[in-house]
Amino acid sequence: MARVKRGPHSHLRHKKILKMNKGYFGSRHLLFRRANEAMLKSLWYATRDRKVRKRDLRKLWIARINAAARLNGITYSQLVYAMKKAEIMLNRKMLADIAVRDPQAFTAVVKQAKSA
Repeated sequence: MARVKRGPHSHLRHKKILKMNKGYFGSRHLLFRRANEAMLKSLWYATRDRKVRKRDLRKLWIARINAAARLNGITYSQLVYAMKKAEIMLNRKMLADIAVRDPQAFTAVVKQAKSA
């Protein structure tokens, strides 16, 4: 059986990896093996952190809602329960945005939730 050398294909694959790693520190953008390790790790982190970002944002929204709710004399959990009873359908992202940008509107939401 004939020997297959794969020179051009390997060279193109190496160039592709090194191009992805432009701007990396030290040998991580110069040497193929180090660049490949760095690239695999970075792609793994990117995949993982797309999930983590969602968790972090939800934590941030809850913290903001809780801070604004406490200024209105109610805790976060009590507010969420009261909103559910009052059938106020606002998600945490929108509620946190209202709490930061328009405190008067947030106070109105809290009063309406408390009354129900």
